[in-house]
Amino acid sequence: MQLFEAQRPRLQRLAYRMLGSVAEAEDVVQDAWLRWRKVEEAVDTPAAYLGRIVTRLCLDRMKSARVRRETYFGAWLPEPLLAPEADVADDLTLTLMLALERLSPLERAAFLLHDVFGVPLGEVATALERDAPAVRQLAARARKHVQAARPRYRVEQAEADRIAQAFFVASRDGDLQALQTMLAEDVVIHADGGGRVPAFRNPILGLARVLRLYAGLRRKSGEKPVLLRQLTIDGLPGFASIDRGRVLQTTALELKDGRIAAIYIVRNPDKLRHVVAALDAP
Repeated sequence: MQLFEAQRPRLQRLAYRMLGSVAEAEDVVQDAWLRWRKVEEAVDTPAAYLGRIVTRLCLDRMKSARVRRETYFGAWLPEPLLAPEADVADDLTLTLMLALERLSPLERAAFLLHDVFGVPLGEVATALERDAPAVRQLAARARKHVQAARPRYRVEQAEADRIAQAFFVASRDGDLQALQTMLAEDVVIHADGGGRVPAFRNPILGLARVLRLYAGLRRKSGEKPVLLRQLTIDGLPGFASIDRGRVLQTTALELKDGRIAAIYIVRNPDKLRHVVAALDAP
């Protein structure tokens, strides 16, 4: 039991990075635990064994997940991972998670295991049931795809929090002048409602269109959004709020050169259950 619990945080992070779902990651780790109980006395290297099991369980789930996403209503975004859960050394932001979505399941697994979690190439080959040269090529292809998505510089936490707070106030109040100063020219909004609640089905691209959006929201009647808590979401500054229509949502902000380059909004209630639990926690 103690051996497994020592590995649980690492296994949970790996499964989440593979699947983009906190709930599914928890299910995978639980399945790994059930398998572990049957063989734990015979396993010499628990970390390597459990890593292999979780990787293979995730690969199985990814087949059906890809089919579901082909019919998903509107934009698909990963379930928001909140700090301190996201405050780990793997340094994968939400932007990089979306870049990983463009990889094949084997490329994603090879990159995560070798480049992110530091698993030796031989162990990765065993986990993926491929030879080492093939795994090296998988990781190299994946590395090339995600390279452009890596942040060029890290924003200090205090500055990131300040920008998130200022954005919430400006977007709530429809302050177009303030928004114009903090948004990049090619800013884009992605919103995931999953067909469960209203959300933009297609990305909204460009400063002019985004400003028109917030101008339109300002003109609509109803209650203004309410800030619940500022958060770090998959390594990005953001917040949880109750939006117009009394809908819970998380908003994460990608920053480039001091401006907001992308806005990621998750409104699908199925993806926010762990957020509700975190907000209710003392």
